Amino acid sequence: MRAKLPERDGFVERDGVKLAYEVYGSGPQTMVFLPTWTIVHSRVYKAQLPYFSERFRCITYDGRGNGKSDRPDDIAAYSLDNQVADALAVLDATDAGEAIVVGLSASTILACVLAAYHPERVKAAILAGTAAIVGPGYAYMSPQHFLSKQDNFDGWNKYNRDYWLLDYPDFARHFVSNIFSEPHSTKQIEDGIEWAGDTTGAILAKTVEARMIPPSVDVGETMYRRVRCPTLMIHGDDDQIQPIARAKIVAELSGAKLLTIPGGGHNPLVRYPAKCNTAITEFLDRQLGCVQTRQQSAARVRTKRALYLSSPIGLGHGRRDIAIARELRKLHPDLQIDWLAQDPVTRLLAASGEHIHPLSSRLASESRHIELESGEHDLNAFQAIRRMDEVLAANFMVFQDAVGDGDYELVIADEAWDIDHFWHEHPELKKAKLAWLTDFVGFLPMPSGGDREAFLARDYNAEMIEHVERNPGVRDRAIFVGSREDIICRSFGRDLPDMQDWVPKHFDFSGYIIGEHPQAFGSRSDLRQSLGYRQGERVCIVTVGGSGVGAHLIKRILRSYQLAESRIPGLRMIVVAGPRIEPTSIGAPPGVEVRSFVPDLDRHLAACDLAIVQGGLTTCMELAAAGTPFLYFPLQNHFEQNFHVAYRLDRYQAGKRMDYATSTPDMIADAMIGALTDRPCFRPVEADGAVRAARMLSDLI
Repeated sequence: MRAKLPERDGFVERDGVKLAYEVYGSGPQTMVFLPTWTIVHSRVYKAQLPYFSERFRCITYDGRGNGKSDRPDDIAAYSLDNQVADALAVLDATDAGEAIVVGLSASTILACVLAAYHPERVKAAILAGTAAIVGPGYAYMSPQHFLSKQDNFDGWNKYNRDYWLLDYPDFARHFVSNIFSEPHSTKQIEDGIEWAGDTTGAILAKTVEARMIPPSVDVGETMYRRVRCPTLMIHGDDDQIQPIARAKIVAELSGAKLLTIPGGGHNPLVRYPAKCNTAITEFLDRQLGCVQTRQQSAARVRTKRALYLSSPIGLGHGRRDIAIARELRKLHPDLQIDWLAQDPVTRLLAASGEHIHPLSSRLASESRHIELESGEHDLNAFQAIRRMDEVLAANFMVFQDAVGDGDYELVIADEAWDIDHFWHEHPELKKAKLAWLTDFVGFLPMPSGGDREAFLARDYNAEMIEHVERNPGVRDRAIFVGSREDIICRSFGRDLPDMQDWVPKHFDFSGYIIGEHPQAFGSRSDLRQSLGYRQGERVCIVTVGGSGVGAHLIKRILRSYQLAESRIPGLRMIVVAGPRIEPTSIGAPPGVEVRSFVPDLDRHLAACDLAIVQGGLTTCMELAAAGTPFLYFPLQNHFEQNFHVAYRLDRYQAGKRMDYATSTPDMIADAMIGALTDRPCFRPVEADGAVRAARMLSDLI
């Protein structure tokens, strides 16, 4: 899912070639993101556009040969002169006026041509992974190497015209892998290879041959000396495409500020979006005053303030986080808590009278992304999180604005993956104390993913372990929502620690946290009466969480209702579809009641005779605490539900696990009858988890 869609798009036609452009935002200043080398298209700026379009009017376009733009046959059509003319045509068509230009790799030359020879069009320049003809370069990137005859195509011999025509996909894999030379860059490499697939080796060869056409202006030292606008360069010191020595010469000639990324490769905008976005923002603020930051009042500084982030993937996080907040206020009555949250959690917070931070409206929907990733009761949660990188990068930048403007002394992050990742990757971005909460640690590969998924899960776990051990002070408190016994007996991956050994060294344990423990609800008979249940009736509640993933499960359960009702006459079934499933879309049969949202769902789950749910931890543990019989259907390919949650439920001897793929309506009806007639004997669930967590957090205030 894209974190933000363009407000408008269109085409500019010049000399018979159509160029596709997009416009994001409507700020008073314009930023133009120039197309880099034709091996990728404008999606390469996906980590910048959502953030900067909140401040600027952002324009991006696909260069000739890739994306939605035309692919002319003539080599000369790809010359630098044509690229310059294209850029000016797009600026004119979009009324860009004097713009901030952003260049990446090859388009840094284009940005400098515009700044040097069309200075009235360029207010400032941002150059990432600077390409240049000045200074030392890599021999394997030279035109001579590109045109040479090779006896073999190993390694950088693949940078060769003949090989591109022979096996372009393999060259693309090789080249993109060298763009992202940093460890743990699997997702960035996958994206780059995908974007490279939108052009061909023949077209790419024409772009290199076009570089041999002399441009109409000098693009050497003279050009850089002519650049007068404020210029920021960002370059990795391990760049395998354009050496850092070149960037240093360009910075010296142009007077640019050079930010070096230690260990960084060729594309810092994609690999280190949080670092780069912050650096660009601060640079533009200093040089142009484009980015306004709010001043904090003295009254605000004297107030104890915490910013709470609660994962929107389901409503369980929200319920437990509200419970923690209530206990924390008992310890600090003057504490002001703001919530940076998104639907459906915001509905729960509003119903509880909590204050939602106004920047919450800018958050990209993680729930929507999860829905788009899901199939029929199928969600590869690990891959969905990997593919949520654009959304997480955008939301992290919103968070940085919120925490920077609010003078918060504590950030409480309940599985806010973006905060934990980017603050560990760049500890200098940390702006407050951090308390990290989670109820599982470690990605686990699903068998269906094979060796590739096992490799990727291990790589992500290794990065997390490296982050925590290299920067142990980023998390001021790490709280595992559960006990030591809830840690699954698995390894983080080949040659990595066992989870049961590593997690206790880096986490405190709160015990499980329930929004409100069922023991506080009073007697079951009084609870049922208060909720309007009739004496003696049998009630089955079906609930699938706050996302839209559970629609298929609801429909299958509904097909079993009449079979079960024929054996238990008067069986009352109530379906809680959740806020993201349209009740009329599930085709409920007569006698089944459907609700969109039930704020006191935990009480109904404690009062009913049977519940049928997905495999989410929170709902299952609420049922276990209440002693309510339940059937649970883990989402297929969902590592957390199939491994971490199931392991914990087995420890509590709670629930009957069902397999969606093999469960027919008859089998579901039989399981319902069995659960209604058997007497459950669950292990007790702790009731003081929220109190214990609040005490741990209190130490940070």
